[in-house]
Amino acid sequence: MTPRMTRVLLSVAAPVLALVAAFAITSAVLLVAGDPAGEVWATILSWPEPRNLVNIVNSATVLYLSGLAVAVGFRMNLFNIGVDGQYRIAAFVAAVVAGEAWLPGPLNAVLAILAAILVGAAWAGIAGLLRATRGVSEVISTIMLNFISTSIVAYSLRQVAVREEGSNIIGTKPIPESSRIPGFSISSEVSTDVYGFLLIAVLAGVGYWVALNRTRFGFDLRATGQSQTAAVASGVNVKKMTVTAMLVSGGLAGLVGLPILFGNAYSYGSTFQSGLGFAGIAIALLGRNHPIGIALGALLFAFLDEQSNPLQILVDVSPDIVKITQGIIVLTVVISYEVVRRYGQRLEQRQVAQALESSDNTKAEVRA
Repeated sequence: MTPRMTRVLLSVAAPVLALVAAFAITSAVLLVAGDPAGEVWATILSWPEPRNLVNIVNSATVLYLSGLAVAVGFRMNLFNIGVDGQYRIAAFVAAVVAGEAWLPGPLNAVLAILAAILVGAAWAGIAGLLRATRGVSEVISTIMLNFISTSIVAYSLRQVAVREEGSNIIGTKPIPESSRIPGFSISSEVSTDVYGFLLIAVLAGVGYWVALNRTRFGFDLRATGQSQTAAVASGVNVKKMTVTAMLVSGGLAGLVGLPILFGNAYSYGSTFQSGLGFAGIAIALLGRNHPIGIALGALLFAFLDEQSNPLQILVDVSPDIVKITQGIIVLTVVISYEVVRRYGQRLEQRQVAQALESSDNTKAEVRA
């Protein structure tokens, strides 16, 4: 087996091992609770209806952007837990900008998207500056910034909100129809469309891969994440890279809420979806910070969430069992990657030893 094939198999083995372990542990939990594990998995793993497929793709689009935002920090050993707060404040600002309609049609949407990116980057940049200048852990600062951004958005929403007639729900001004991003249909049987923002998410993934693997910035980012000492020795400004990485991560986080904003909600209100940032952490871990791996992880989480909805009705099992499964996947991913990494190291050491032994035998034969 060639070294390249071995690396590919090892990279695939880790997530497969994690999913198998998660499946087994979840099944054990179901059996201990007295629930029908077979019926639960039959319901979850059944092929989705067309409307469910649309929901899965739409949810995966949002989760994918969240995973990308987290992955940028991970590549430099930065733990950006603040994606939730960054996307909230960015989505709110984008909704306000788009609702004011300062520019006509699509230009208004572009302006709102740029505003979201800049606001998300600026909010994450605060944690980056604190880390670079004062050594404050980005884990602590981003958690605190999550709370602050949530409070700021809640206060600001009351100042600019428009109350829906006959309802207690409040929200920003609706985005003009000409500034909304149209979706596309995947089936004539379904009235709901796939978010048009999916195309922007794909472009974000391509840009992420190119930036990390084909630019000096990506090299410096990865070098700093692997060894700050070596990065400094090669001329990398670690403090500058810390701030830049957080700015890029926050800019991507600013996109997280926009598929919902421009494709479904059309305004930011008190019912806007929350908790998207924390799911991105698990998805980035599952996808090993690779854009394709993150996409598969986002689809898996979206699939599990969507397929869990009928569990209560069909099997009389709480859909929260999927949350348990997702949590177990995160734990098993971390463990399985470490197991596979150690196995890979031992395999490499064995191959090197065999090569050295073969070389020594060859030299001995030549001398003889």
